[in-house]
Amino acid sequence: MNENGADDTDGDAVADTAAEADPLADEDIYRVLGPDGTPLPDATVPDLSDEKFRDIYRDLVVTRRFDERAVSLQRQGRIGTYAPCAGQEGSAVGSTHALADDDLISYQYREHGAVVVRDLLGEYLPYWMGHEAGTEAIADGNVFPLNIGIAAHLPHAVGAAWAFDYQDEDRVVACHFGDGATSEGDFHEAMNFAGVFDTPTVFCCHNNGWAISVPRGRQTASDTFAGKATAYGFDGVRADGMDPLASYAVTREAAERARRGGDGDGGDEVGGNGTADDPRPVLIEFVEYRFGAHTTADDPTAYRDADDVDPWRALDPLGRMEAFLRETDRIDDEGVAAIREEADDVVAAAIDAAESVEADPAAMFDHAFAGLSPETRRQRDDLLAAVAERGEEAFLREE
Repeated sequence: MNENGADDTDGDAVADTAAEADPLADEDIYRVLGPDGTPLPDATVPDLSDEKFRDIYRDLVVTRRFDERAVSLQRQGRIGTYAPCAGQEGSAVGSTHALADDDLISYQYREHGAVVVRDLLGEYLPYWMGHEAGTEAIADGNVFPLNIGIAAHLPHAVGAAWAFDYQDEDRVVACHFGDGATSEGDFHEAMNFAGVFDTPTVFCCHNNGWAISVPRGRQTASDTFAGKATAYGFDGVRADGMDPLASYAVTREAAERARRGGDGDGGDEVGGNGTADDPRPVLIEFVEYRFGAHTTADDPTAYRDADDVDPWRALDPLGRMEAFLRETDRIDDEGVAAIREEADDVVAAAIDAAESVEADPAAMFDHAFAGLSPETRRQRDDLLAAVAERGEEAFLREE
């Protein structure tokens, strides 16, 4: 097992683990792939090109490799506290592939796959090294800066969606958050506003079973998180978040529902009773599991048993997607090896680029206020004077 909680699962190994009990077998959720990567009998595989299917797999592999390297970097003191995403790559990658390039993504802090799909990894990683420019740069790819405050970004995401509607822009906002966010007032205010004003918003709730150490059963008495949408007058749907193709299909339909109303492109992934003249927000509950810790500052063994995690490993999104591609002759050993090598190169290049960023001590004062207060200006001037007097080396930590 790797430090981010993931196993080195591949398509050949999936069939062996799929025989274990499927933790989602009895759940009423939308799925395309079974645990072994084979499409389920009643499932509709998204109508995508072979290249698009491989792109989804490629981004899953890059995200997993980034996650492994990021946890390792944190252990070495080269980045700050980090939120691993192993096990949850399918929902972030699949949902982002379902959006238009100019659709806006607002996310919490674990959906690194969305940044990978938008090809922003090199610009993004500096944030985890303490450079605020890392969140500023991803805005160029229509990704809001990540949000550490739980659910605080939801009203902003709904506001952006409302602005798109007001200005007749053909754009939607996909807003990601964890199940713990549904206990915050910001969640309910955002959902209510979206329902009243029909904002083109796709709410993406990642139900990974735990809000840090609080289990789902202590988070809500509702049967599902998707069911909370009913109170605000729009549809909610549950999807297998560890199934990249289900995540793609449900998000695609939800985005079209938010954008144009009705049943989007005619699919039945979301359900409901929308009409062609009735664009509506949608709440997606991605049911999934995080293999590792909440963050690198967390010890999951303090609140859950390893035996609780093992059944979910049979649903590893990378293994399922690879098995699907192999079974349908869309990839072979050579193709898998090439993608894994590319992932190593992409992540290594992102790390090199991030570690080449030089910090400017004055930058930490730039955005504290719209204009510097006298006290903040004094602090800045004192720091810069000390750096000039003693040299930057005196303020650097020895590695």
